[in-house]
Amino acid sequence: MGRDHPIVHEALHTVTNGEQARTWLRILNGYARPSTSRSVAELAVTVVPLIALWVAMVASLQFGYWIALLLSVPAAGLLVRLFLIQHDCGHYSFFKSRWANDLVGRFIGVFTLTPHAYWRNAHAIHHATSGNLDRREIGGVEVVTVREYRAMSRWQRLSYRLYRNPLVMLGMGPTYLFVLKFRLPLDMLHGRHKVLMSVMATNLAIFAVIVLVGLVIGFTELAMVQVPITMIASSIGVWLFYVQHQFENVYWSENKDWDFHQAAVEGSSFFDLPWGMRWFTANIGVHHVHHLCSRIPHYRLQACLKQIPELREVNRITLQGSLKTLRLALWDEERRRMVGFRALRQ
Repeated sequence: MGRDHPIVHEALHTVTNGEQARTWLRILNGYARPSTSRSVAELAVTVVPLIALWVAMVASLQFGYWIALLLSVPAAGLLVRLFLIQHDCGHYSFFKSRWANDLVGRFIGVFTLTPHAYWRNAHAIHHATSGNLDRREIGGVEVVTVREYRAMSRWQRLSYRLYRNPLVMLGMGPTYLFVLKFRLPLDMLHGRHKVLMSVMATNLAIFAVIVLVGLVIGFTELAMVQVPITMIASSIGVWLFYVQHQFENVYWSENKDWDFHQAAVEGSSFFDLPWGMRWFTANIGVHHVHHLCSRIPHYRLQACLKQIPELREVNRITLQGSLKTLRLALWDEERRRMVGFRALRQ
């Protein structure tokens, strides 16, 4: 059966084990080499078009708001790409120097509304605990098991169902996350004074940019241009993160049996997107490779698939197939897979 067969094209899951994943890691480590010139070029081809589109949106307001709304879509795509460059900086994989990664990451964080030090630490916890049922406290989409759901009160079940509703998860939720929660992320600030300082510095810089730009072009015009970009970009970002870890055969295990390397590969998808989408999303769809070796810069991830062709068949999800993940909400301990709420009635 070829890989383009309709059944295969939807999603593929190839069982691996920790030892096989460690063998792959030894090969992938050779790609964990950022190129300063390439990184600067990637940053330039993202920032320059984003600024140009933003200026064009402001200029278009006098001709009709619909023009600005149309332009907000590619602008949001570029903002997502900028965030994923910040993501590379958080893994210290974009530049060779930690100082350069942090400097660029903090600067980008002002425009992605994401305090760099907080997000870097929270995301590191996500990588260190992904797929571990006993360590689900931070850095990922909330998942409960069927057993835990059955033990919930009526209101707890209603709250969880509301949280997992696509309109909340991909609609209101992303805007709340980036616009409000990141202004004071209480889940990681206790005892982390440097993180708190980073959050406050980012908030101050965001406020300064809003005031400065608002005084130049008008606060109403600023909102008309930036709000749709932020809403679209945040929803795309959460959607990407959702698909990367919420699929039927995703890896979850209790801490006593949990294996980091197996969890990296089996707990992350290969979101096989068309070329244009791969560019805007900075190859983050090659997520199983990224989790196995997070020091690989995004522009080398596709080369990893060529080096290890077997990885193209592990947890492969297409754009069409990704829509089916929206029905998944619970980890079934007995069947060792994600299921929807309807499965509870069977």
